[in-house]
Amino acid sequence: MTRRELLAAGAALATTTMWAKGGIDKSRISAITDEIGLSTPEAIAFAHFYGLQNVEIRNPAEKGRKEYALLPEAEIKVDADLFAKEGLKVSFVNTSLLKFTWPDTEPARRRQETPEARDKRIATEKTRWDRRMEDAQAAVRCAHIMGCDKVRVFAGTRVADPKTVYQRIADALGELSKLAEKEKVYFLLENEGSQNVATSQEMADVLKMVPSKFLGYNWDPNNAHGMENAYPEGYNTLPKERMLNVQIKGRGIMPPNPHEDWKTIFMALNKDGYAHKIGLETHLFDGTLITAAHKSMDEIMKIIASL
Repeated sequence: MTRRELLAAGAALATTTMWAKGGIDKSRISAITDEIGLSTPEAIAFAHFYGLQNVEIRNPAEKGRKEYALLPEAEIKVDADLFAKEGLKVSFVNTSLLKFTWPDTEPARRRQETPEARDKRIATEKTRWDRRMEDAQAAVRCAHIMGCDKVRVFAGTRVADPKTVYQRIADALGELSKLAEKEKVYFLLENEGSQNVATSQEMADVLKMVPSKFLGYNWDPNNAHGMENAYPEGYNTLPKERMLNVQIKGRGIMPPNPHEDWKTIFMALNKDGYAHKIGLETHLFDGTLITAAHKSMDEIMKIIASL
């Protein structure tokens, strides 16, 4: 299908579908660009096909795993201008900030590695820790260029008992929240199974320790799949007023056996007055990424239409 055909189909979809008013509609839906297209133009075409007004960013698809936040300013601006020209707003800057093993901690899942490889890894992680505020500032710069006010952050590689590092996590996030307040952006802590904050309860516990309004969270229920029941148990523990982004995984929503009941979750979000964006993170790397992205977004649109 050509880009022109994609645009035409998207226009047809927009004019023939009725959307819920006063709640979640397609104006609130976003998607990570490098998981909806194999290039930035392809990702933009995908967004237009579904009539999206928002996209999330992480890595430009053409640059492999190089994060937007770590690119030179001029390169970030090229895509910022392109998104703006195409009528797309960047709703969330996904980064890997603090997503590594912090110094003087031991991962719960130990790697099979030689002593030399371990020493090299530890040195690299120490360097990342030492430059964390520099990297955070770069992420903020990226957000400003993209016209976005939300940046993702993590809580460090999971240790055997995450509670033992809660204070350290709170201190690190508190440091970031001061930068966020100064720069008028929000850092959003993401729950992730490999990290010290994986479940909804862990998210709630850590956020209590950092009351800054400039620290919110990105809720990705599939990231805790197998660790908790996302809804209603997990959802009900979350501080709803600090939920500033939600992400949906392909496996979480695609038929025939989605991991989560997203229609029920959408209804709960509407009931609780959730006012921010919901982004698709397809996250399938078996060669079906783009097909899965379409299947996932089709399901999202069906749910919205049924609300």
